Amino acid sequence: MKIVTLCREGSCCPVVKITDEHVEIGEEGNLCVLPTSEWEVLKQKILAGEV
Repeated sequence: MKIVTLCREGSCCPVVKITDEHVEIGEEGNLCVLPTSEWEVLKQKILAGEV
């Protein structure tokens, strides 16, 4: 599992957790879970400047 924090402190902001099966974005009580295939689509749209 890879965990990316969205702020420098690392404890006060949502995180992105990447596993082989899915990606979790957010924090407890406010969490989005995407299958790897949907994560790849989102990633491509971000890189292409569509999002």
